This record gives sequence, C-alpha cells and structure tokens, in this order.
Amino acid sequence: MSERSEQPTHPAGPLARADHTDPANATGPATDPATVAFLAHRNLLFTVAYEMLGSAADAEDALQETWLRWAGVDLGTVLDRRAYLIRITTRQALKRLRTLGRRKESYIGPWLPEPLLTTPDVAEDVELADSVSMAMLLVLETLTPTERAVFVLREVFDLAYDEIAEAVGKSPAAVRQIAHRARAHVAARRPRGAVSPAQTRDVLEAFHRAVETGELQRLLDLLAPDVVLLTDGGGLRQAALSPVVGAGQVAGVLGRIAPAASLRPAQVNGHPALIIRIGGELDTVMAVRVDEGLITGLYAVRNPEKLSRMERETTMSR
Repeated sequence: MSERSEQPTHPAGPLARADHTDPANATGPATDPATVAFLAHRNLLFTVAYEMLGSAADAEDALQETWLRWAGVDLGTVLDRRAYLIRITTRQALKRLRTLGRRKESYIGPWLPEPLLTTPDVAEDVELADSVSMAMLLVLETLTPTERAVFVLREVFDLAYDEIAEAVGKSPAAVRQIAHRARAHVAARRPRGAVSPAQTRDVLEAFHRAVETGELQRLLDLLAPDVVLLTDGGGLRQAALSPVVGAGQVAGVLGRIAPAASLRPAQVNGHPALIIRIGGELDTVMAVRVDEGLITGLYAVRNPEKLSRMERETTMSR
C-alpha cells in the first residue's frame, strides 16, 4: 500500500462523476468496485470516526473526506481494503480531532458527545456498546488525539500494531507504548464495577419513576453521594455551566424538570437512556453511568445541534 495511492486523483470525487454515487446517500445498488468496498465497510468507518470524535456530524464529514481519497486509489495496490479504509478514516478523524480540541476550548459549559439512537444489535455487542457509551466517550476525551486513535483501533477494532502505526504515523514500537499508556489511563477511569445492561435498565427504570413522581427520597436512594450531573446546552439552551456535584444538588436540579415533560426510555449509544420531550418536542437526552448499583454520572444533552440524529436509528459495527 503506497502512500502515493492514498491521495485523490480527482479532487471533485464521486460527486462529479456519473459512475459513482455519493456513499453517504446511496440509494441504489452500487457496481463500481471502490463504491462497493466503501459501502461494505461504511458502518465500521463511521463507528471508528465517531469513537474518535464523539460527534456524528464530524464523523460524517470525515467519511466524506475518506471517500474522496478512496475513490482515487488504485485498488490493485491495496491488499486489505478494510484496513486501508480504516487507515484513511483514522487520518481524517485525527485532523478533525485536533480542530475540535480548539473548538471545545471556547464551548459554553460542559461539552458532551453527540448522542445516537442506536439499533438493538449495538447493545448486543457488549464490547462495542461499552466503547460508544457516553461514559466511555468522556473517558476517551481525556486522552491525547494519538492515544485515542491507538486505543480505539487496538482495543475496539483489534487492528495489528503495524496497521495502527501506518494510520497514526508512528513506529510499531511507539504504538505499543502508546497503547499500554492509553489502556492504563482508561482502566483507571472505567466504571468501578461491571454492570450488566439489565442492571442498568433496572436502575434507569427506578430513576424514571422517581423523576416522574417527584419522590425525592427515592431519587436520593438511587444517586451515589458523589454523583456528577453534566448538562450540555452549548449556549443554545439553558444548562448548568459547570458540573453539578453531590446527590442533594443533583436531586434538586432533577426535581425542577417540567411537570409537563414526557420521559421515555430509549437505546442511546448502546445503553438504556431517557428521552425527554416537552410539548411534544425533543428537549433532552439523558444517559447514565451506573457503578455498583448507584448512578454516579448523569449526562444531559440539550444542545439542539447535537440532537438531530435522535429521530432515527444509527447502525454501528466493528
């Protein structure tokens, strides 16, 4: 796989050519080999980009850039199309990740990943669901861009070290060291005890009832003493500008959820969550982190720019 072959030979890409469809919006059967290969791995590539960026919109942009480069590749030089596509996607995501870092510095209030309404098979793949959970994506935010890429490619997608090295522009030996450092960093910040999806669902159902009925004591019984609530309004919706910490403080905020609000359960990022609507309009997506039977983290996304994908399911894969 030569470095030269990754560069596009026609900057306009498939949008300017009659023999290609736009893979992001393809509706008919694809016959071009490049398009067929791209579409075969599209859900995987989206998942790679999303896990690196925490933003579906930016992940889609990374995929468009990936396609523009892939469409100009001489497929005869590519031994492993899956690995090659992941390599291109990783490079595009890394570029965007560094830009996002600068953007987040000026973000108003806490920044949370963009929630996704996921298909049932995501929850069935326990490792995939764990890797795209809101809690894990926030842990990944604490890694450097290269550490994040290496961790995602190695731990989630099981790429070989030499393949990862090509994707991130490091030697295999350096990648091994980065992977070890990233694993230790993530392990120290993972949930304290393994929690099954059924346990999370049970806790969320009890939380749902407590919020709807306004039963403060029942709510307090579900919250860990050091629970943290993060609300992301992005300056577009009312939200706390800093983390709300402590069961009493968090319960007080939750008690102010409008009586007219409608709460319903949903699968968000592979885990049980709540969708809150007010007046029939989507208002908030609330995900939870459960440790040892108690809620230790609440993640409330209110920024309307991050809720556009909550009206349809997103397919993800490894």
